[in-house]
Amino acid sequence: MFIKNVTQSFPTITGVRWFNLSVLVITPALSLYGLLYVPVLRKTIVCTTLYYIYSMLGITAERAAPGYHRLWSHRSYNASFPLQVFLILAGASAVQGSCYWWARRHRSHHRHTDTDLDPYNSGRGLLWTHIGWIIFESDLKPGPADISDLSKDPVVQWQHRWYFVILTVFGYLLPMVIPGLLWGDWKGGFFFVGAFRMTACHHCTFCINSIAHYLGTTPYDDKHTPRDHLLSAILTMGEGYHNFHHQFPMDYRNAFRWYQYDPTKWFISVCHYIGLASHLRVFPSNEIEKGALTMKIKALKDVQDSIEWPVPPQELPVVSWKTFQEESQSRTLLLISGFIHDVSMFLDNHPGGPVLLTRNSGKDMTASFFGGVYAHSHAAHNLLGMMRVGILAGGVEVPAEHAVPPSQQLVIRANTSH
Repeated sequence: MFIKNVTQSFPTITGVRWFNLSVLVITPALSLYGLLYVPVLRKTIVCTTLYYIYSMLGITAERAAPGYHRLWSHRSYNASFPLQVFLILAGASAVQGSCYWWARRHRSHHRHTDTDLDPYNSGRGLLWTHIGWIIFESDLKPGPADISDLSKDPVVQWQHRWYFVILTVFGYLLPMVIPGLLWGDWKGGFFFVGAFRMTACHHCTFCINSIAHYLGTTPYDDKHTPRDHLLSAILTMGEGYHNFHHQFPMDYRNAFRWYQYDPTKWFISVCHYIGLASHLRVFPSNEIEKGALTMKIKALKDVQDSIEWPVPPQELPVVSWKTFQEESQSRTLLLISGFIHDVSMFLDNHPGGPVLLTRNSGKDMTASFFGGVYAHSHAAHNLLGMMRVGILAGGVEVPAEHAVPPSQQLVIRANTSH
């Protein structure tokens, strides 16, 4: 039943990408074997961590880092030739496809988010978005996207042509050779710097396709599924602020706020400082804040709509003085700012005691309520508004500041115009 539930949103499967499946099965199997049977050296752990960061800078650049993603998919900044080479080799070391192949699909993802033209459409479930689209051929095809610049990019095309040679060297051989030659740990290099590091890169990167569309908040827009969450950011070196990214994809930052975790942004900034990167693109702060404010107002509107408010004046009955006097004999009615209020249910809760209210039933208490006797709080004004039962015919003109309770003075109204 579980398998049926998690695969029921899969498209029609037409085949298996055997190379991808082999990498995603064999690599973690080798990692597990190494953890169980190979001694772990401190130097190898450090090397594994550093090489993991290197790979993620090129491919979490698949999703979060500056290479495949922010540089080539979105052109968020300009990179010098040495930096391009550094990133394109790092991207290949993660073994997640060539930059040309990856950026093509990522641009399609942004242009056709959450539709069947989106290669990792979140509507097809976590399993499909995390790994299914990578290992299965299907009847779905990525939607059209302009990749003319990638077709002309010599670095991207060089890596695409030589991709399998490059991934063999930087994904498998170099991770083993570094610890092997430097401190004689060939097995540790193969199982940890190679296999374990690659497994971590794969699934941390895949999380942006999967959990970053399910876990977190939508502080800038909720039209589509991308969300912001610190966990996603930690797993992907900063790409976890995915709601921001989908709203402002050309921005080199993924974390707009200074306190948000985005080491990739910091890496790009350092490269800019030392002259390796230029033309860092940012979306206008005014428009970013406008999107954030819109979502805050929308959330407040939901809260506002869940609250009970006073009956609108136009819906209250107009009551004559005679009727007001007659009714005030059987219940406690006070006239304040032209509104008739039934305070009968509040007598026992009135801080000044019930007598103060009952002895003034049928009287105009406007001056007393607005400071003549006691300057009532906003809470008292709000509560009084809920007790309105009518408007006195020919009564006093209601001052604007008295007609609307404080809680309603900033009420949010939906714009229904088109």
